[in-house]
Amino acid sequence: MKLVAEVCRWSVRLLTTTNSPPQLNGGGNKSGLWRWRSFPGQPKRTVMWTWVCGFMLFTLGVISLFTGHVVSHLEWYSQQLSKRSLLDMSRTEAIDVWKSKYSKFFYGCSERGRNFPPAVQEHSSNGYLLIAASGGLNQQRTGITDAVVVARILNATLVVPELDHHSYWKDDSDFNDIFDVNWFISSLTKDVTIVKRVPDRVMRSMEKPPYTMRVPRKSTPEYYLDQVLPILSRRHVLQLTKFDYRLANDLDEDMQKLRCRVNYNALRFTKRIQSVGMKVVKRMRKMAKRFIAVHLRFEPDMLAFSGCDFGGGEKERAELAEIRKRWDTLPDLDPLEERKRGKCPLTPHEVGLMLRALGFANNTYIYVASGEIYGGEKTLRPLRDLFPNFYTKEMLANDELKPLLPFSSRLAAIDYIVSDESDVFITNNNGNMAKILAGRRRYMGHKRTIRPNAKKLSALFMDRENMEWHTFAKKVKSCQRGFMGDPDEFKPGRGEFHEYPQSCICQRPFSYDKHSTEEDEEEDIPEEVHNNTRPGYGHLSSEDSERDEVFPD
Repeated sequence: MKLVAEVCRWSVRLLTTTNSPPQLNGGGNKSGLWRWRSFPGQPKRTVMWTWVCGFMLFTLGVISLFTGHVVSHLEWYSQQLSKRSLLDMSRTEAIDVWKSKYSKFFYGCSERGRNFPPAVQEHSSNGYLLIAASGGLNQQRTGITDAVVVARILNATLVVPELDHHSYWKDDSDFNDIFDVNWFISSLTKDVTIVKRVPDRVMRSMEKPPYTMRVPRKSTPEYYLDQVLPILSRRHVLQLTKFDYRLANDLDEDMQKLRCRVNYNALRFTKRIQSVGMKVVKRMRKMAKRFIAVHLRFEPDMLAFSGCDFGGGEKERAELAEIRKRWDTLPDLDPLEERKRGKCPLTPHEVGLMLRALGFANNTYIYVASGEIYGGEKTLRPLRDLFPNFYTKEMLANDELKPLLPFSSRLAAIDYIVSDESDVFITNNNGNMAKILAGRRRYMGHKRTIRPNAKKLSALFMDRENMEWHTFAKKVKSCQRGFMGDPDEFKPGRGEFHEYPQSCICQRPFSYDKHSTEEDEEEDIPEEVHNNTRPGYGHLSSEDSERDEVFPD
């Protein structure tokens, strides 16, 4: 605006000089403006130019009042258009099966907010909160994560959670056998006060044993404040049992970010487990620059629980029906209808067909994370034929695994580490490990994570023999678009938080550069990225029914 004023001033001065009449006495222009105005026919031009300059100054002054407001709106619209263009392009371009082209524009962000109050100290808290997690490793992981948040909501001191020793897995491991307990406590010290056990003086002062209760699934913070806090305040020590999925999916942003700090940073596996897991990863890397990790849930109890039919005839149906009797409350299900609804886990053969149809070559290296496979080698053979470079933790670290063999959760932790470090992760089910890893891989940079679109794929697999391979492959690619772990696959508010930690995913500015994008497609993945060891050792979806969540992972 100062520049415009200067221009106006010099313009008037210039008009004054150039249009002034010659001085009779040969003097200078000191009274040029007065003399110019004294001549008839000239004043209108001067007045008009003055008005133009004044209008320009006035306009710029008004604009300056709203500059900040306008700029902020322009930035917002720019961000929305940038995001929209990114997502539109990702939906129309060919799928890169090894990595998401636009993942570099998204990153995990769970920093503590400036207005997030510090943790309440032990002596000032409302009491001690005991948590009994349930299920297998990853089901327990969700319980531990939510336990920290609940302790924060209640202003309670959290006692290190107890792990389930009586579930199907029969693993008697304690928290410190699987997770680095000292790191867990210290890394969350600003968020929640955590102790290893209730002090003896508190236990001695209690007239009754700790009060025990079970809260409903997906309870809101308000429920905890209204129904749980009064009991905690009165009894001072409270235990919540069977603690899995007992906290609502939607929380405010600060609490969601706390969930992420717990799950992706504070829950770090013990050094022994990390060491074995990374040895397996390095041995895979020695054989191949990049590899796929396939999580196969195909254990007999899993198949029986699903109520599905897997092509094994009457013998299979009789065996699975016998196992199914373990659960008294399971409804009678129609296997064909369950398959059409996409509720049946893919068979190892179907997983192999899907991967080949998507474009993974026969010489691709795959790591199979699994427990006991129903049917054993006979069931696995079709997958081995499609991918001969087939490895498991037992094949790669047999000696190192021997001390861990009696402990299913510690073995599951090895599979977790290798699956997390893989270039591509694929699962044949929608269980707890699949969800937890899908969320972690999104948080850690949207590494390629394939979730089968089982509902649409089931029809293709049933009709496989009636179509040419190229037709089948084309249809598989079409079915899987939106189920490949790209940044745009979830809509806000959809899906479980542990599967899609939306509040903890931030976006960098995006500008489309065709030349640089094409270069990115061809560049190799740096080896140091593959071998990066991170602290703490995942399509559109709707919330699963309780029947899906109850089954332990």
